Amino acid sequence: MNGSLLTQVFLLLCLAVTNGQADPAPLAASPYERLEFVAPEPGTYRLPVLGSAADGTVLDAEGNDATLHGLMGDKVVLLSFIYATCSDVNGCPLATSVLHKIKNRLKKEPELVGQLRLLTLSFNPEHDTPPRMKQYGQAFQEPGVEWQFLTTRSERQLEPILDSYKQTLEKVYDDQGRFTGTFSHILRVYLIDRDKRLRNIYSVSFLQPETLINDIKTVLLAEKNSETQAAKTDTAALYAAGDNKSHYERSDYETHSMALTDRTGQPVDLLKTVRQPPLGLPAVPVPDNNPLTADKVRLGRKLFYDRRLSLNNTFSCAMCHVPEQGFTSNEMATAVGVEGRTVRRNAPTIYNAAYAQKLFHDGRENALEQQVWLPLLADNEMGNPSIGYVIDKIKNSADYDGLFKKVFGKGPDMESLGMAIASYERTLNSANSPFDRWYYGKDSQALDATAQRGFKLFTGKANCSSCHAVSSEHALFTDNSLHNTGIGYAAAMDKTEQNQRVQVAPGVYVDVAAQLIASVSEAKPNDLGRYEVTQNPDDRWKYKTPSLRNVSLTAPYMHNGSFGTLRQVIEFYNKGGIVNENLDPVIRPLNLTAQEMADLEAFLNALTGDNVRELVSDAFAAPVGEAE
Repeated sequence: MNGSLLTQVFLLLCLAVTNGQADPAPLAASPYERLEFVAPEPGTYRLPVLGSAADGTVLDAEGNDATLHGLMGDKVVLLSFIYATCSDVNGCPLATSVLHKIKNRLKKEPELVGQLRLLTLSFNPEHDTPPRMKQYGQAFQEPGVEWQFLTTRSERQLEPILDSYKQTLEKVYDDQGRFTGTFSHILRVYLIDRDKRLRNIYSVSFLQPETLINDIKTVLLAEKNSETQAAKTDTAALYAAGDNKSHYERSDYETHSMALTDRTGQPVDLLKTVRQPPLGLPAVPVPDNNPLTADKVRLGRKLFYDRRLSLNNTFSCAMCHVPEQGFTSNEMATAVGVEGRTVRRNAPTIYNAAYAQKLFHDGRENALEQQVWLPLLADNEMGNPSIGYVIDKIKNSADYDGLFKKVFGKGPDMESLGMAIASYERTLNSANSPFDRWYYGKDSQALDATAQRGFKLFTGKANCSSCHAVSSEHALFTDNSLHNTGIGYAAAMDKTEQNQRVQVAPGVYVDVAAQLIASVSEAKPNDLGRYEVTQNPDDRWKYKTPSLRNVSLTAPYMHNGSFGTLRQVIEFYNKGGIVNENLDPVIRPLNLTAQEMADLEAFLNALTGDNVRELVSDAFAAPVGEAE
């Protein structure tokens, strides 16, 4: 009997068992037996996050291109790997049988049906073409229950997926060296939550329908509790994005926007972050020719939020550096300027900008006073045609009458405008984070064990501190230098896929021809990083090391906003960046485990300063336009 026939017989037996027509055969694996203990009730235990679920390009049973991440996010997912001709009772048939039993349980628990997706991906794309996977999966389809059988175009396309999920696979050859059509592999089934995170990994010994169902319910309960708690935390929502797009990729997304009238704030004494920098920061550098005063900071704050500083009175500095979004823009990979014009780089945060020795991603400026004029005059940012155009606008605005004279002893000009805005930015200092209180404040309870392990990795195995510097007295978490990580190189050399996946509504995606998108898009500008400043070929694709303070607030990451989460950034560096001739020698594969990456992420999340809400509240209280 060949492997394909064995599989068919086994599947028929599974169907008979679930319909009460036969008793299960005595197989070796424990999932075919009843549990010897009472499974704990859902929600009475926790399932820790084991890492991020990997993405990969696949084919559905109709032969359409898809991605694993595109099939995640809106539902909890059970992902299994099989090949259709497998006859190992402790392998593919076992996984399929258990998922089949779960599918039948869903008929009795309709509240779970719309919240779970079963995905089964083939190990053997050469044999398991989309039509074969469609035929294989027909016996398991049930109205209302989603079970997709997937394959890939080639083994080459499959390999990175198997590697990411740590699925070992070896072809079995006969004594003549001929491939037998069978594979040696270890059974794994993955439980993935709606945030695309691994919550459990099941092997033969633990693949029990009862425990899987309880784990699924536990994940769903945890998500519900988390969302309920978030809804109750009104004060937290106040200082977050006004139109919170969290989980927008899910089909069950609900809008949680906050009216502008609810976003009121209270002015604070901004100079206190300069007089006494928060724990973890050194003394604030202040230029001799631009000493800080309360009136100067207040004027700079007014200018920062004034949309009249743009060409058509619609765009302020705060439109890219949004206070409640970490003084950057969480919603866009790269900034958008006046009239929707494309900016090629991500808007960097201005938290702790006072300490920056180089400004802009390519380090082309060295002082906040000078930096302000580049976005004011850039055609794709604030769009002003000249310095005089900006100055004349301020001179002709009644609400600025006397303000510059009071602060600078003269009317507005290029120098005084730059000094005023720089003075406000120089006060946006934030630290005294849980890390600072633990490391510099010697509070042993301020940082949990996970984050402490993360810091050990940060300064040790992961070697993050070689660029994101930490000293015994303070931590700026930057070396104020520039490095080539491969991100810029990859963006310059990347070939666009024929189709691009576009989200058109919550949980709804369509594949659009790249040529069609290009026909209505602005041509993507080239970006050579520091080379554009120095014209030195060795500086191609070098970008400034950002500070990591408040990093959990400032997504997306990298100069082009190519990573939406900290976990993606960690995984990128864990792989050693992207190889190119100018790759910085400090960047190398780290070989971090999933747990170590989780620890490192926990440490980065512990770098948020305790005065963030205070600074955001002050921003909400700032005048906008002609308001007093």
